[in-house]
Amino acid sequence: MTETVTTPTPHPEYPMARAAGCPFDPPPALREQQGGEPSRVSLWDGSSPWLITRYDQVRALLGDPRISAAPERPGYPHRDAGSRARSLTRHTFITMDDPEHARLRRMVTAPFAIKRVEVMRPAIQRIVDDLLDRMLAGPGPADLVEAFALPLPSLVICELLGVPYEKHDFFQKQTKILVRRNGDPQEVVAASEALVDYLQELLADKLAEPGDDILSDLAVRRVATGELTSREAAEMGALLLAAGHETTANMIALGTVALLRHPGQLALLRDSDHPKRVAATVEELLRYLTIVHSGRLRVASEDIEIGGVTIRAGDGVICATDIANRDPDVFPDPDRLDVTRDARRHVAFGFGVHQCLGQPLARVELQVVYSTLYRRIPTLALAAGVDQLRFKHDGVIYGVYDLPVTW
Repeated sequence: MTETVTTPTPHPEYPMARAAGCPFDPPPALREQQGGEPSRVSLWDGSSPWLITRYDQVRALLGDPRISAAPERPGYPHRDAGSRARSLTRHTFITMDDPEHARLRRMVTAPFAIKRVEVMRPAIQRIVDDLLDRMLAGPGPADLVEAFALPLPSLVICELLGVPYEKHDFFQKQTKILVRRNGDPQEVVAASEALVDYLQELLADKLAEPGDDILSDLAVRRVATGELTSREAAEMGALLLAAGHETTANMIALGTVALLRHPGQLALLRDSDHPKRVAATVEELLRYLTIVHSGRLRVASEDIEIGGVTIRAGDGVICATDIANRDPDVFPDPDRLDVTRDARRHVAFGFGVHQCLGQPLARVELQVVYSTLYRRIPTLALAAGVDQLRFKHDGVIYGVYDLPVTW
């Protein structure tokens, strides 16, 4: 009798590809995974972490203290060779667990508090208006990314941190390397070190002549007192600088593409001056687009039972927030963009102790943008077909590389 040999079914590769012609939707393979229990996927290095796709399970795990964010732990699902190499040289609070995570995060929480950020709204409005004035005075078509979406959050985060905006070409170049999928490890580490080295020099200047900014506060209250080393403070500053402009810039540009492709929804936003409609539009776009499209990466520090499976200590975990925000059990008709929807429960900023520190600032920036851009330029239109746009499929943060527009 011939023995039957069963070949194990290989785990699907992660990250998965989006469908052609559907640039706003998560990969179809993620949708197929969502209806069942947590399952394994295969990463670039042959590891097989758990993929979590359901909204309730994503929130449960991101809020569970038995799930670690520390990339040095065995089993952590490194995104690629570049991110693994960087994790060995750069340590920030987003890749730490409590209590150290909480201790360091508290040092920079105050400037991003809701009340503090709301005070900045008029200044953000002035920056928006100035950038639009310049774009409208220039030739068309214009690249909305270069003329507007990227300068706005860069100017704002530079002001908060105390980084000269004249250095924007430098830090934007380094950030592009850091957020690229499958980047060369040596280039990734070099970009990370370049940012940290520059900020260490700036911290020394702040210590000699402090100003009213985050880096000055870190230099005077933390570095000078010995609570932080200069490198630790610089690593913290590099995190805030990179995250503070890259994510919002992509949301501005990609959100504009989505609204222009849904003129009925754009009309609902443009024709209403009610702040609640603007705020609801921002939350729905955050849910619908979920630009952090490579998952929240974790590793179990203890055994965890969830969704009918046991995640063992040392197992990697990927919480796919992009498909979790399309869970029909939480958001009916989830693939439809609906600016009248109450989408405030989305997990675009993550969940639990590691949810995005800068979300109040991002919300205000997006609210000012979405309440201004389409009223100032009611004839705004794409100057190229959607199929001609260069979407960031190769990025950790999803968006478009450039966005030609006319009016």
